[in-house]
Amino acid sequence: MSDTTQPPPLTDAQIRNRTIGELRPLSDKILIVDSDPHWPELFEREAARIRDSLGARAQRIEHVGSTSVPGLAAKPIIDIVLGVADPAHELNYVPDLERAGYVLRIREIEWHQHRMLKRPGAAVHLHLFAAGCSEIDRMLLFRNWLRSHPADRDLYERTKRVLAEQEWKHAQNYADAKTAVVEEILGRARRG
Repeated sequence: MSDTTQPPPLTDAQIRNRTIGELRPLSDKILIVDSDPHWPELFEREAARIRDSLGARAQRIEHVGSTSVPGLAAKPIIDIVLGVADPAHELNYVPDLERAGYVLRIREIEWHQHRMLKRPGAAVHLHLFAAGCSEIDRMLLFRNWLRSHPADRDLYERTKRVLAEQEWKHAQNYADAKTAVVEEILGRARRG
């Protein structure tokens, strides 16, 4: 993995510039729920929807984030990473994903050409990168380490629960606040 660092925390202006459509501040605290054994089934259903929409253009589809780690409490949102040939060529995938019910919400050109789509009515975040992007490897390393290292899984859960109790203007601020513990855990995973 060549580029393994997260970008620095985003300012309000940067969040606004990356958001497509209305930027809505959080109205409640971050919701963390106990692990749900149905999360993998929800991922498989969404993965099938993506495959049906994109066919071979969906070069990689992986369940990532906390809902992909059995036993880990999480925000009840299924995070999916999708590898495509070139995220910058949105016409190659966005129209088909929109027909499948997804809406493009985030465009971060300077960070691995990241795009994020949501599906209204479903708690799904679809993250797009180039199929060979180091960020996909980073996400999978973190997921796989947490799946096999209960002490780090528990550390991450405790951190998320403490942070979820705080007030955040945007969900991105909460995500940025987890960076230190994520990097600490990834450090062990890389040495692992």
